[in-house]
Amino acid sequence: MKKTATRLADGRELIYYDAHGDAVRDAVDQRPLDPITTRSGIRHDPLLGDDVAVASHRQGRTYHPPADECPLCPSRDGRHTEIPAADYDVAVFENRFPSLAGESGRCEVVCFTADHDASFADLSLERAGLVLDVWADRTVELSRLPAVEQVFCFENRGREIGVTLGHPHGQIYGYPFVTPRTRRMLDSVAAHHERTGRNLFDDVVAGELADGERVVIDGEHWTAFVPYAAHWPYEVHLYPKRRVADLTELDDAARKEFPQVYLELLQRFDRIFGEGEPSTPYIAAWHQAPFTAVNRRDFALHLELFTIRRTSGKLKFLAGSESGMNVFINDVPPEAAAERLREVASK
Repeated sequence: MKKTATRLADGRELIYYDAHGDAVRDAVDQRPLDPITTRSGIRHDPLLGDDVAVASHRQGRTYHPPADECPLCPSRDGRHTEIPAADYDVAVFENRFPSLAGESGRCEVVCFTADHDASFADLSLERAGLVLDVWADRTVELSRLPAVEQVFCFENRGREIGVTLGHPHGQIYGYPFVTPRTRRMLDSVAAHHERTGRNLFDDVVAGELADGERVVIDGEHWTAFVPYAAHWPYEVHLYPKRRVADLTELDDAARKEFPQVYLELLQRFDRIFGEGEPSTPYIAAWHQAPFTAVNRRDFALHLELFTIRRTSGKLKFLAGSESGMNVFINDVPPEAAAERLREVASK
């Protein structure tokens, strides 16, 4: 992997990641951009004990531009975008409209491919492996920022999810705090260890493998299953079989197998609702250990992939119970979801 760092016209960082070392990345951003001014801050909710990012400048972000005006495509034919090069493998840059900035953290955009009409599921094994390396590298780099406590790599896909740019891309958030979801996991891990002396993540994965009913893909180094208490209609958790705290600790064998397993999983998601259906909207979220958590070594890196579509043409909305009380109601039994995801395996 070759890594080339540069700056955009307004001072934001841009990094090219190339699979081969002969790539030359010397294109200059020709746009007359003003320096970025952000109005992002963190407010603490004393009742729930969590934090809320307030970022009013995001109201002006780019919203569903036509394909020929996409800011994530390469700069070609006299049109200048966020990426000055005429082509690229993977590109990462500081978000122009960040939810978190400065002492409040950092937000980055990850462009998986220069092909506007592709999706992650369309990537080659080599490119998917390069993206994994990029996620790991950005985790290392953001860990060095004083304001960042936890790194979150994720992809939103589909208008139903709220995606405003159709180009295949993901994001990386560097949070200045431990997120509430991660804190709850760490608390559960600590309580389980106190009761049993064992690791909760290890027991969950071992239990799913032993039961087998909800296992979707079982590779040599990765396993994917629908959790027993899945919140979403179709939800899969993907774990490396050797427990590690974050992406940087994956060994070579796990890195090599990941593209095969993950691409197959995404392709199955696109087939679960049948032919003729539009691409399945989803969120793919990497859960990594915070950098300074006391029980960081007990955390298990994993990816949670889920869709808000519950059946053909129908979405799962977070209504009263989910939004008001954070009690999910799932219309699809996890065992049925796992069976469907096994049925649509590649032949």
